[in-house]
Amino acid sequence: MQNDSHSITTNDFTRKALETSIKIGLVFLLLVWCFNIAKPFINPLAWGTIIAVALYPMHLRLSQICGSREKLSAGFITTVLLLIILGPCGILVSMLGNEMQELIQRLHQETFRLPPLNEKVASWPLIGKPIFGFWQYASNHLDETVKTYAPQLKELGKWLFALSAMALTAILQLLVSVVISGLLLVNGKGGHLLALNIGRHIAGQKGEELTGLCIATIRGVARGVLGVALIQAVLAGMGFFFAGLPGAAVLTIVCLFLAIVQLPTFILLFPSIIYVFSTHETMTASLFAVWMLGVGLLDNILKPLLMGRGLDLPMSVVFIGAIGGMLFSGIIGLFVGAVVLAVGYKLFLSWLQD
Repeated sequence: MQNDSHSITTNDFTRKALETSIKIGLVFLLLVWCFNIAKPFINPLAWGTIIAVALYPMHLRLSQICGSREKLSAGFITTVLLLIILGPCGILVSMLGNEMQELIQRLHQETFRLPPLNEKVASWPLIGKPIFGFWQYASNHLDETVKTYAPQLKELGKWLFALSAMALTAILQLLVSVVISGLLLVNGKGGHLLALNIGRHIAGQKGEELTGLCIATIRGVARGVLGVALIQAVLAGMGFFFAGLPGAAVLTIVCLFLAIVQLPTFILLFPSIIYVFSTHETMTASLFAVWMLGVGLLDNILKPLLMGRGLDLPMSVVFIGAIGGMLFSGIIGLFVGAVVLAVGYKLFLSWLQD
């Protein structure tokens, strides 16, 4: 009888273990399936959530001004953001299209020539004479230069094409994210309650505190990114207009875009410095170079200050989380990394206190 009872118990345990394993496998399969379906929208949804969280206080103030009409406020904010993105992009596309059309026409007519460099370039230390000599030779013997450097030009073309495709994809994702953020702003109160409920289910009594910390961290990082980007663009624009660069307004917009997407502004500032040195007096060019170098390095000083302001966290935690997250998973990691490290830091302190 004991053997029969033991056999029944063993069979019952095996049956339950098998049923549990099948259920866990089905749940896992469902989660993987859902993830693959939603995968193309994860980045836009994450960006939309970040934008909505960052702009929600502004949305509340604007909706109060509009007579508690949240849809009107969300629609206005979404429209302004779309115009801010599409405006500079439209100007750049139009300019590039005109330049490319003119270049193709001149190539067909065989009238294209490189513009001559200013003779001041030859007086630059170390690199001046080689650059001036190469440019002068290429200007006079363009066909031979193209044939000689055809492999390098081909690789450069591939790199520019890939860069353009990445930029176009990023812009499209950003547009979708802005639309998603507008929808989230309309349902802001419900989204906030959902975030609180998720926090309570995950962390119990500390869920509400950690949810508030996540929201404050996202807003702090957004303030650090957008605030510094705006300051850099304004200061760079002052330099562009002071030096009288052609298309100074467009260059200022491009600088703002580079700073927002966390690309080094030196991508734009260094060529502008070289151009000014080749076309202006040495004193003017030197002042311009010093100013632009200061603008390019400004984010290293201001970002830590603005990111950590108003947070009950060490400034270094937010800054390291933002920079480390960006290095680990790109621009979206700038926000996610700061939030994850902030939450981890708070949980670690809670564990020490308990």
